[in-house]
Amino acid sequence: MASLDGKQALLGVTGGIAAYKSAELIRLLQRAGAEVKVVMTESAKEFITPLTLETLSGHPVYCDMFQSRNLPATHHISLARWTDMVLIAPATANFIARVANGFANDLLSTICLSTEAEIILAPAMNRCMWHNKITQQNVSELKNRHYKIIGPEEGEQACGEIGIGRMTEPEEILKQLVSPKSLSGKKDNNQLSFINGRDEIESKIPTRTGRLNFCSTKKNRSVINTKEINSKE
Repeated sequence: MASLDGKQALLGVTGGIAAYKSAELIRLLQRAGAEVKVVMTESAKEFITPLTLETLSGHPVYCDMFQSRNLPATHHISLARWTDMVLIAPATANFIARVANGFANDLLSTICLSTEAEIILAPAMNRCMWHNKITQQNVSELKNRHYKIIGPEEGEQACGEIGIGRMTEPEEILKQLVSPKSLSGKKDNNQLSFINGRDEIESKIPTRTGRLNFCSTKKNRSVINTKEINSKE
């Protein structure tokens, strides 16, 4: 299997029941050779705790742009420049809509708007939400902007319905990421990559690191809150 040796991966976790799969995804990315940092939306913390993902990744988990006033206001830019790829898994319908329309109203969406790295989304939502014309329009718009979409898959959903909307399994996501044709690091106008048969653009830019904001792990210490099963942000 090809590897991600030397790659720096930013894993974005949004608020859907499939968020529990992000723990396995961290391990798989690390085993492939990547260094992983995690950014969570507020709703994601209802499904899996920052403490869990911090322990697995070995880095603080970043949640809030303004939690610490002692950090520079541009720490979202530091994260955007640090990473070779932004992988959002799961990507809810709400988050897809916000990114497709250029919203930058939390840390993760702001990073998506300010990074020059590849952005890959693994959608996860109810089958009707996936087939909704608005969602399909948003996904089509992201594809046109050279975002990469992995999945979703067909199967039984948390709500009990069966259809397309399940997040692609972490092993399959990794397989597509480490494909020789898939990922070279950053977007370059002279390079093409392919995920699920779609032409994409890659580039290379300088990276830099800096002190970054992270969310507290003193709250919400239960690993998964199963009282909610629908995606939300």
